[in-house]
Amino acid sequence: MSTDKPKRSYRLKARAERQQATRDRIVAATVALHAARGPARTTIADIARRAQVQRLTVYNTFPDLNALFGACQGHFLASHPPPDVAPRPRTPPLERLEEALCSLYGWFRANAAMERHVYRDRHLIAELDALMKRTGDARIAALVQAHARAIGGRPAPAAALIAMLALAFSFAAWDVLAGQGLADPQIAGLMTRAAGAARRRRAARVSPRAERR
Repeated sequence: MSTDKPKRSYRLKARAERQQATRDRIVAATVALHAARGPARTTIADIARRAQVQRLTVYNTFPDLNALFGACQGHFLASHPPPDVAPRPRTPPLERLEEALCSLYGWFRANAAMERHVYRDRHLIAELDALMKRTGDARIAALVQAHARAIGGRPAPAAALIAMLALAFSFAAWDVLAGQGLADPQIAGLMTRAAGAARRRRAARVSPRAERR
């Protein structure tokens, strides 16, 4: 019986493991540099040096920035999973909103360095901006709509409520208020009260007859 096939399979497996280890080092190095200085200030040479590989290895492993940024985002979110901040059935919607925002703001605070750098640099790098539009922006937009429906009821939620919730779920808004010394529960309470006020203003403008339609 020939032993060539088992040997070849072993060599292929060992090669795949080495390639995966190299890929993991490149991704980890990139994530660390993005957290420390930001994507726009991180070069391929920086990544190669930190990952202890050649620049050509980085290019061969990730032929474009779309592939590199996507892998880095996946690695970062797997290591720092965002909290569940969706509305919950049978939970008062404003109560759930405040609870969700507290959780989200805790995540913002724990990962503030990375978030600041990424939001600062996204408009400087087309591939990064496109990735964020497809992922983070889309996720936040869906959450805003879900909470707006839970809070606003029928008919469709008012534009002011949606705008208020978009602000509440924004890292930039949290960063400004946190920079003023407010604690996360304070910011969450402030945003929740503002959302409640937007709902009440809308309800006051809708006649009982219109509500029944």
